[in-house]
Amino acid sequence: MEKPNKKQVLLFYCVESEELARKVAAHSPLITLQSINWRSFDDGFPNLFINNAQDIRGQHVAFLASFSSPAVIFEQLSVIFALPRLFVASFTLVLPFFPTGSFERMEEEGDVATAFTMARILSNIPISRGGPTSVVIYDIHALQERFYFSDNVMPLFETGIPLLKQRLDQLPDADKIVVAFPDDGAWKRFHKQLAHFPMVVCAKVREGDKRIVRIKEGNPAGCHVVIVDDLVQSGGTLIECQKVLAAHGATKVSAYVTHAVFPKNSFERFMHKDDGSEKAFTYFWITDSCPRTVKAIANKAPFEVLSLAGSIADALQI
Repeated sequence: MEKPNKKQVLLFYCVESEELARKVAAHSPLITLQSINWRSFDDGFPNLFINNAQDIRGQHVAFLASFSSPAVIFEQLSVIFALPRLFVASFTLVLPFFPTGSFERMEEEGDVATAFTMARILSNIPISRGGPTSVVIYDIHALQERFYFSDNVMPLFETGIPLLKQRLDQLPDADKIVVAFPDDGAWKRFHKQLAHFPMVVCAKVREGDKRIVRIKEGNPAGCHVVIVDDLVQSGGTLIECQKVLAAHGATKVSAYVTHAVFPKNSFERFMHKDDGSEKAFTYFWITDSCPRTVKAIANKAPFEVLSLAGSIADALQI
């Protein structure tokens, strides 16, 4: 079957995502960056202007968002809801990190599943001349969140795992890699994409008032073990997993997460120190889905950023 012609895409972006947007555009001559004046009135509410609005009529348009905090979501939603109404041929929202994804279920009456709230908001993006908006999201916390979106939008769930696999192939000990999952949820989420690696599955078990990480299955002895999960917050679970894996004979332990949230600079507990102390994590791979974190950890071992830029450029052609 003949492949459809490649399309020219005009890519708008929020302030935080400028560096990633420039990397995406550098991957393809078919992607042209566009600009927005991100201003505020004296009362703090946004005063926004989409530059060259008339020139984007009939064009394929995309917006690269970063919902890093509630404070920036409203101004970005204002632009996201405006762009499809400018008679564009199609509209794609790229939201690499879906921030409320881990709050997707209720454990008791009264809990608010904010993942559902966010999905409902995005489901009301106006339809463009080309039809429903495509919403590109990377490694959403739970695949069933696809069903939180209405038929007004088309969620496209992508993954950063190919970037990890490519990086692991470059390691000198690539034949000694074992993939570990911190819990059953991470195993369910990623094991099929990493099926050619030996695996270790960890689990939290309750001992008295404490929850302790144990190895549920697999053997890390003599191997470079890479812990894989979709996101990290404080990092406590990763640290406990590292201790258990090292105690069971892992020669090295590294980690990969697609979304390095790290509130309150919690990444600092992973940084290598120059005092000769043992380095718990050999590598800590993240993507650039959370721009604030990328800026904060720049050139700080053991962190290494695997950019989503090429994958996003490809997704904009779908």
